[in-house]
Amino acid sequence: MRTLVLLDAPSNLGLRPPAPGTVPGVYKLAGALREQGLLHRLGAREGGVVVPPRYDRGDWREGDGVFHAAALARYTVTLADRIEKHLRAGEFPVVLGGDCSIQLGAALAMRRIGRYGLAAIDGSADFRHPGNEAVNGPVGAAAGEELALATGRGQSDLTGLEGLGPYLRDEDVRLFGLRDGDADLPELRGAGITTATVGDIRAHGAGTVARAALEGLHPPATAGFWIHLDADVLDPSVMPAVDSQEPGGLRPGELAALLAVLVGSPRCVGLNVTVYDPDLDPDGSAGALLADLVADAFA
Repeated sequence: MRTLVLLDAPSNLGLRPPAPGTVPGVYKLAGALREQGLLHRLGAREGGVVVPPRYDRGDWREGDGVFHAAALARYTVTLADRIEKHLRAGEFPVVLGGDCSIQLGAALAMRRIGRYGLAAIDGSADFRHPGNEAVNGPVGAAAGEELALATGRGQSDLTGLEGLGPYLRDEDVRLFGLRDGDADLPELRGAGITTATVGDIRAHGAGTVARAALEGLHPPATAGFWIHLDADVLDPSVMPAVDSQEPGGLRPGELAALLAVLVGSPRCVGLNVTVYDPDLDPDGSAGALLADLVADAFA
């Protein structure tokens, strides 16, 4: 029986301001899901909060690299310290974000221990880096770049923390839920990163795709894998409360089937949830759906 630990990582450092003079509301994700009774529903132990640095881009301008880079580096190390402690104790961290840059904390924690994989359930690859700026635009927001950073693509103050980069090997990454026709697909597949688009999942079945993707993420190749769940993998018709709405996403039942297989694997060591923004969900229905999906995955 796994001991779940619910840990808050309410960082919004990796997202651009939704409007001048405002900050991204994803820092409220953890509180909103906790209001849905998630701690009790998971039967989890309380893990507390890893408090992020203040959101302040200062005089950053396009072309300066990743904004908040120094703050992100500090926060990644601090979050990794907490996650590593739980992993070494044999506990299963459920980390409530925040934006997608919190995944770097999990990746660094696992890299300290050994070789681990990542199952990223995300509507986009978050693979922007200096080598593909012509396609994806200039780097800047780490929440759109965390997979590239975790696999060693990008500025060294984020890719080489503690001299341990890359934190993830390309061949140990599995991506689920990218929109069909995503511009990053050729590069991802060329790098050996396994991808399953919405169309692939729909054609073959979520459970079948998830089980096939787990091949290779087992000893001795890896010691296990982490799940990164970005709420924008869901279609905006059911999950409008995200910073970037893209049509053609997964239906709740498809996501539930993916999570059931991935969370159910004994090789799964932890999970994080990101990008849901309560400011964009006035009636709370999208947050209730997300909490249900997470809780039901462990039921």
